[in-house]
Amino acid sequence: MQIKGETSVNKLILLFVFDKMESALTERIIIDICSSSNDWINYIDCVSLIQKLESDGFICLVNAGDDPLYTITPDGRESLANFYINIPKSVREEISTFVKLNKEKYRTKQECRADYYQNKDGTYTVFLRILAPVQPALELKFVIPDRKTAQNIYKKWADKAGDLYTAIYENLVD
Repeated sequence: MQIKGETSVNKLILLFVFDKMESALTERIIIDICSSSNDWINYIDCVSLIQKLESDGFICLVNAGDDPLYTITPDGRESLANFYINIPKSVREEISTFVKLNKEKYRTKQECRADYYQNKDGTYTVFLRILAPVQPALELKFVIPDRKTAQNIYKKWADKAGDLYTAIYENLVD
């Protein structure tokens, strides 16, 4: 349910999403949550509102790496606390329900990155990462003989990353 022409309410919706997610978010994830998966804010407005919220000091960059992470600032929390009642109750409830059901999925999607590419000799390199806000928590590179295996690893990484990280950590840190 887009609220057309209501820039201040849409800013509050974005701040409310940040507050409910309780973690720093990439622009891609913010847009996916607010525009693609839901119809709270259209894509173009969402992109410009992220920039406006940053320039107004309501959100800030916590990591400007490959995929910058934004988080809500104390001023953003204060503004949200003072004006969240302006967000329609139905939208607040929809956001709360959506976040409760999807928070972990988005956190995993944001933290676990995978990529693969073909080498000159015909093999494939799979590059797997678990990202933390400041620096990567884990980076792995595998040379794989065929594309199908590389694709399977790529597809499974987000689901298996936590278990693999735990196993490696427990085996190396006794």
